[in-house]
Amino acid sequence: MNILVWHVHGSWLTSFVQGPYTFLVPVLPDRGPDGLGRARTWQWPESVRETTPEELREADIDLMVLQRPHELELAHRWTGRRPGIDVPAVYVEHNAPHGTADGSRHPLADRTDITLVHVTHFNRLMWDNGRAPTDVVEHGIIDPGHLWTGEEPRAAVVVNEPVRRGRTTGTDLLPTFARWAPLDAFGMRTEGLADHLGIPPGRCRGRDLPQGELHPAMARCRLYVHPIRWTSLGLSLLEAMFLGMPVVALDTTEVREAVPDGAGVVSNRFDVLEDAVRGFLADPAHARLTGEAARAAAQARYGERRFRDDWERLIKEVTR
Repeated sequence: MNILVWHVHGSWLTSFVQGPYTFLVPVLPDRGPDGLGRARTWQWPESVRETTPEELREADIDLMVLQRPHELELAHRWTGRRPGIDVPAVYVEHNAPHGTADGSRHPLADRTDITLVHVTHFNRLMWDNGRAPTDVVEHGIIDPGHLWTGEEPRAAVVVNEPVRRGRTTGTDLLPTFARWAPLDAFGMRTEGLADHLGIPPGRCRGRDLPQGELHPAMARCRLYVHPIRWTSLGLSLLEAMFLGMPVVALDTTEVREAVPDGAGVVSNRFDVLEDAVRGFLADPAHARLTGEAARAAAQARYGERRFRDDWERLIKEVTR
């Protein structure tokens, strides 16, 4: 089976392309956002094949996996076939809706021929899906191993482009967290974050690391802090749990589902969050035991095998 899918949401796609299919990933000469081709920072199998728009015209395509609204038109223009009409298609919605609860109609809400696949149950609830058939396939993480050492009495935070994304990712909360624990802020464009937020440099280090160095560096921190207000369930939170890190997170979106009792502290109360951060810093043994519980919970719910099984079921349903 040949599956057309664009290189978007690289962490998610890395798990998706482990499946038993051939994946046609569009590539353009400039490797722009619509033609990134194969990943350069993740390990992808040989079954992922870079395919030009010209080659897509002649390619056998059994399923289109769309992730952005404009890919509907792009797929038609590049392949000569209409998603959901000429070729079976699904649309993976990675994000929580923007705006108000009554103004969250999905771009595919009027389509009945493309299954809308949400990555969390919260997202399916909050989007107005209209007439579109819906399903949920929760995240699946390729296990990085139990790497936590907690040797550095610091809290790890992972946020890409924290200045641009602001309150959505809880960037404005980082000065408060930095008073409770020194922070290592991992992610793209985190350089100069301390200066931007007025945090003393030693209390917040921006760390834009290559993918291969990220997990070991996170795992040296005593705990993981997840200050996200309003995005989908962050893969970085699940990855931290797989690493064996205790987590402290805001009680927003799907976080409560992902972090059961004993695996960390989830709250919207500053006093509870502060006590949790300071407690893990002061007690490495408590941090270790909580991190072990977090890892076990993540393995049980967000393992790669379950993710692949769910996708194989769905693919069979939409292509039969």
